[in-house]
Amino acid sequence: MDEDIKMLREIGLSTLVLTGLFIAIFSATAALTEEIETKTITTVLSKPIGRPTFILGKFLGVTTAVVLAHYICTTALLMTVRHGVLETARDTHDWPVIATAVAIVLLALLLTAFLNYIYDWSFPATAMLLIAVFATFGMVFLSLIDKEWKFNPQNNNLHAFDIYASILLLFAVIVLVALAIMFSTRLNVVLTLACCVSAFLLGLISDYVFGRFAQTNLWARLGHILTPNLQVFWISDAIYEGSSIEPYYLLISALYAFLYISGVLLIAIALFQRRQVG
Repeated sequence: MDEDIKMLREIGLSTLVLTGLFIAIFSATAALTEEIETKTITTVLSKPIGRPTFILGKFLGVTTAVVLAHYICTTALLMTVRHGVLETARDTHDWPVIATAVAIVLLALLLTAFLNYIYDWSFPATAMLLIAVFATFGMVFLSLIDKEWKFNPQNNNLHAFDIYASILLLFAVIVLVALAIMFSTRLNVVLTLACCVSAFLLGLISDYVFGRFAQTNLWARLGHILTPNLQVFWISDAIYEGSSIEPYYLLISALYAFLYISGVLLIAIALFQRRQVG
């Protein structure tokens, strides 16, 4: 009892990281593997563009797409948590949240259809950008208006915990983007998918598989270092224990993600240097 909102948070955060995982995999393979298989990469590399620059550019491009998708999903999660769970018959809907969500989607689709018809803009890309823009305005509106349509910023039911948790998961997703880019330099779509999912699952149990033996076993220590420790970014225990996330923990997690991503990208560049693409 009284755990419904906590379960909603956990399911929402799980959806965020799984969505980011598959967007990262398919975007990375589309950006790299398909270009290699269709030989279109030879046109790019025939220009004065080095292979390290090519890999870094692909990583930044995929990361940008993943960040945009993660931001949109995060606004949806914040709106869902703000609405809450109707646990009893006396609970009422949060109509400002429902009206704002409907307005965001309708306005984005209508304006996208107009721009696509008049200026021939890409419908999916334009729709995503407009949804992100309108969602930002929607979150500002909901942060000021309470459930009764009154100006009440102190009772907006939006919590810093959900924002910090989403940022931590974004770090994890960007780590998966780097891994997807690395695997794509040598593997096809299916094998890249299998390796990324395996790394994701192993990263969630890294402490159990490697961490408890790291002090006494060299191979376990190496496995603990090489495997992405995604438990650093997953804070499901804090949801049920009622703990908070301190800003310094975000900084430590960001530093770990930066160092791990840098190492993975260096390996990706090394693997791609001798890859035959012609």
